[in-house]
Amino acid sequence: MSLRALYMDFGGVLVRTVDRAPRTQLAASLGLSTRDMEQIVFESPSAIQAAVGAISEEQHWKNVIEALKLPESKLPRVHEEFFRGDFWDETLFDFVRGLRKTIRTGLISNAWTGLRAVIVKHRFEDAFDTMIISAEVQVAKPDARIYQLALEKLELAAGEAVFVDDVPSNVEAARAVGMQAIQFTQSQEVMEEIRQLLANHR
Repeated sequence: MSLRALYMDFGGVLVRTVDRAPRTQLAASLGLSTRDMEQIVFESPSAIQAAVGAISEEQHWKNVIEALKLPESKLPRVHEEFFRGDFWDETLFDFVRGLRKTIRTGLISNAWTGLRAVIVKHRFEDAFDTMIISAEVQVAKPDARIYQLALEKLELAAGEAVFVDDVPSNVEAARAVGMQAIQFTQSQEVMEEIRQLLANHR
């Protein structure tokens, strides 16, 4: 079966935290470890609710500020410092964008309600034929339904698509529904793996 589509994860793949110093300094200023801070932002009940659209991203950040015992006026600074070390991998975005000439491309991301606007603001929406964002569809990886929805959006059989994610459980879940899947480690490596897969499944 030929490969007709590539789906990418967002956080940890296309956008990655490469400079942890701002996040570490922010956490330390609040008497927390970086891991404690990340758990509040990404793994708390509030974060899990936000990931499936049960609450808005705005409400989640208000909950974060409350958990940090800070006044709401501190929210913009905390948000900015937490993400200041993030890197948008323009080379990888360009690679995905270039593939649209020959195959379909999509995003499958566990993310909050604000992600689509952020991608549009950075002018990267043209890299994708479809964007499946968990908060918008009310289901998150590794639930099989989010992969099936992504496939349905582009009218594909599972075997016609490959998915790239940095989280092993999400990679395994994609394979379980019949997709090919690659665990992300480095940009150059994943681009070469994708090229090889496409060459071998024409």
